[in-house]
Amino acid sequence: MHAEPTTDPARPGTAVVTGASSGIGDEYAERLAAAGYDLVLVARRTHRLTRLADRLRSEHGVDVTVLTADLAEPDDLAKVADRVAGHDVTLLVNNAGINGYGPFTEVDSRLQARVIAVNVTAPTVLARAALPEMVKRGRGALINVSSLLAFSSDMPPRPGTGRAVYAATKSYLVTFSRTLAAELGATSPVRVQVVCPGYTATEFHLTQGDRSVEGDTPIAEGQGMPAPDVVTASLAALHTGEVVCIPALTEPAPVRQLAAAEAEIRTAMGGRLARRYL
Repeated sequence: MHAEPTTDPARPGTAVVTGASSGIGDEYAERLAAAGYDLVLVARRTHRLTRLADRLRSEHGVDVTVLTADLAEPDDLAKVADRVAGHDVTLLVNNAGINGYGPFTEVDSRLQARVIAVNVTAPTVLARAALPEMVKRGRGALINVSSLLAFSSDMPPRPGTGRAVYAATKSYLVTFSRTLAAELGATSPVRVQVVCPGYTATEFHLTQGDRSVEGDTPIAEGQGMPAPDVVTASLAALHTGEVVCIPALTEPAPVRQLAAAEAEIRTAMGGRLARRYL
């Protein structure tokens, strides 16, 4: 059952955050609650979500719903999609992701399928569920959490950290977000962003994604950008309309250069066969 739309224009509405039990997702939940959003927190670890929800209700006085789900499971994904389609949802943060790292020819194909399900299928399905109501209402935003590895295709991996499938899924999120933003149009009141952090100090690298991290594992300082900095960049970029947010990129020129290079490549559409192939 969908919640009724908010009747108070001063309230920002409801934000759905996937992968909310730790790291970047946990930080999004904290910031959005402080900004007055009601929340739907989605992840596999109920105890983590419940603890976070209790604290956010107490500290910020917002409504917080816990939705335990494994987004690689179709029934769970459908359950989350139904809630995301609610009239009250004004922000969807597709943050859940797993890595499945390892040499492509050695990683279990079932784990690779799981990476695709969580990193590609789930955010696509949830975006499709959320956006029609946002567009109809003329209000809303979508944030997809990608990675700098989306741009790493020919960069040699460190030993033992093959990333062919993971990097491809994150490249998908970049292309999906940019193309969707263009489809909606620059004047659309519904904003789309893809945020591409580099190495971040979270639990993400402690497991391939086939299992959850047990307990509360401390993350040492200095192991990548702090999750709060990633979220600070993302929310600031959302405010200014920056579609591709790269938190540690000093100057945005490379993103513009990427778009220009793509435009040049597209001049080959329907053209004559290049001489080098003759």
